[in-house]
Amino acid sequence: MKPFLGRRILVTGAGSGIGRACARRLEALGAELILAGRRAELLRETLPHARHVPLDHTRDEDVQAFARDCPPLDGMVLAAGSLLTGGVEGTSAPAFDRMIASNLKGPWLLCHHLGPSLRDAASVVLVGSNVGIRAIPDSAAYCVAKAGLHMLAQVLALEWAPRGIRCNAVAPGPVHTAMVDARLRSAPDPAAALHALAQVNPMRRLGREEEVAALAIHLLGDESRWTTGTVIPIDGGASAVF
Repeated sequence: MKPFLGRRILVTGAGSGIGRACARRLEALGAELILAGRRAELLRETLPHARHVPLDHTRDEDVQAFARDCPPLDGMVLAAGSLLTGGVEGTSAPAFDRMIASNLKGPWLLCHHLGPSLRDAASVVLVGSNVGIRAIPDSAAYCVAKAGLHMLAQVLALEWAPRGIRCNAVAPGPVHTAMVDARLRSAPDPAAALHALAQVNPMRRLGREEEVAALAIHLLGDESRWTTGTVIPIDGGASAVF
């Protein structure tokens, strides 16, 4: 069964992590994929036969140029983002700007320029974070940026509703991705850091990329046609009980 057969989906951040997992699962379900990310070689590793678009989504001129040649879309998964640690007092203005650009401005630009390319009844999924719902130490700029991304999903749900276009956000907790691995490697004791990170939810483990992808794909599909403007935690219960 291929429920996405004949549908064209854009996936950003498709060179790794949740974006890669979404892209591969969508292809298996029949979708035609456009993959965007900073590094073309990683996009080719994700799906060699998809359309690959090297793109810096933080640059207005780059997104605008892509939008001019973008064919009509039935959906988008905007998974590109990045993480820098630090509290408010310890985070420089340039570091704050990078977090806002990568995690909020980039998705804003994509929705701004590609909104006209979305077919009526399309669906858009923004990949947020559960730390955009509840603050954690040492990630101030990232928390603020992801909270803004969640609000962007709600605003777009309102603005796009007359066209039947839905927009939702998923808010993962710690997922075992390359980005998390890089953060763990910088710790004095990576094994201890991994163990500690796994304790931040009642299920006492990190999430898996394919688990978040499954939720994103549900929100893209027909079974969620009355779901829009939501921010859905997928974090092992952390947002519910901690």
